Amino acid sequence: MHLSRPVTAAGFWLGTLLPIAYLPVILAGIDSMSRFSLFVVLLLIHALALVVGHDYSGSRSR
Repeated sequence: MHLSRPVTAAGFWLGTLLPIAYLPVILAGIDSMSRFSLFVVLLLIHALALVVGHDYSGSRSR
């Protein structure tokens, strides 16, 4: 999968930093369908970001 460098970099950094967004959702509690949906959407976006950012060359040591 060869995407442009900025898209790959954005995917990498989104995949790296997105788990920070899980914390408020989990701390608030997943007690309604809307919060559960939000959590599932965050997981799907995270998975997509990891796939897109997988080939980011800035993530490898030189």
